[in-house]
Amino acid sequence: MAVTVEKAQKLGYTCLKALLRFAFMVANNLVAIPSYVLYLIVLQPLRILDSKSFWYIEGVLFKWLLAMVASWGWWAGYTVVEWGDDVKAVSEDEAMVLVNHQATGDVCTLMMCLQDKGTVVRQMMWLMDHIFKYTNFGIVSLIHGDFFIRQGRTHRDQQLVLLKDHLEKYYRSRDRKWIVLFPEGGFLRKRRETSQAFAKKNNLPFLKHVTLPRLGATQVILKTLVAPQENGTPPAGDGLRRESKSKGLQWVIDTTIAYPKGEPIDIQTWILGYRQPAVTHVHYRIFPVKDVPLEPEALTNWLYQRFIEKENLLTHFYETGAFPPPQGQTKAISREMTLSNLWLVAIQSFAFLSGGMWYCLFQYLYHCLF
Repeated sequence: MAVTVEKAQKLGYTCLKALLRFAFMVANNLVAIPSYVLYLIVLQPLRILDSKSFWYIEGVLFKWLLAMVASWGWWAGYTVVEWGDDVKAVSEDEAMVLVNHQATGDVCTLMMCLQDKGTVVRQMMWLMDHIFKYTNFGIVSLIHGDFFIRQGRTHRDQQLVLLKDHLEKYYRSRDRKWIVLFPEGGFLRKRRETSQAFAKKNNLPFLKHVTLPRLGATQVILKTLVAPQENGTPPAGDGLRRESKSKGLQWVIDTTIAYPKGEPIDIQTWILGYRQPAVTHVHYRIFPVKDVPLEPEALTNWLYQRFIEKENLLTHFYETGAFPPPQGQTKAISREMTLSNLWLVAIQSFAFLSGGMWYCLFQYLYHCLF
């Protein structure tokens, strides 16, 4: 009986905690997102007079919003340990980040672990499924200039043209540095069977922990953003010509996310915190863009090789609990990523104070007008 009561108490505590966390998340969104939008509306004259300063301020607000999302997981005990290359060394350069995709929590994990990477978060562009456009964060991503890509063979060619136009128009004009994409084109659980069937048909490796990547978006990004001295072609579009000082895309950061026991954290868990505290492991490997081929067949083979390497990394991780050491070394070094609770509280406080300020302002204007 004591065990039953104990389990009931534990379940009740978990449900209460999840309910309180959900209420906080809703309140957080209700004050933070409208405040972000309203600040940028008020700053529209600055956008005309000094576009660079406007997008700098927007980037800071964007980083704070992502830090709020990170705080939901951080305060639930979902932390990150990093392995491989130190990406802080290239945080001021332009880079393309290739990430394996297992669940909605992948995005939250990146929002957390990139917070301490200098100016990366405020100057990054995300490529995400178009369905995210209709979430609570959709308006923020639209304003920031992220690209929503529609999946499916019937949309593929049109989406790649739209992506190219989007990069030419917004990437350099808004001083973006990193661009994040998930080349698999969907969650592992949804694409694994199709990918394995394709691999079998085309005599490609059988992958369990990742799926074979798609070429389209990666190729468009490389062809559009790599500087002419790298690929021998003139800059594409007026947006690139205006930024003549840009060195172009410098690096490709191959990022592999691994969850304990291969059990991904989804956005519901991140928000409600009903799962026990867990450590997510993120492995980085940096490639100079000059070593990445641009020809379709060679680039496809290069991408496949990266995901075969991811498969090997994840297999080793699930067997040992750690990523293998780099080639030529005997020991892999991990780094525990940390966030400042004081900083997170300060950002949350700013959001709620901003929400209160805007509410009082609108109340005052309403009484003055009516």
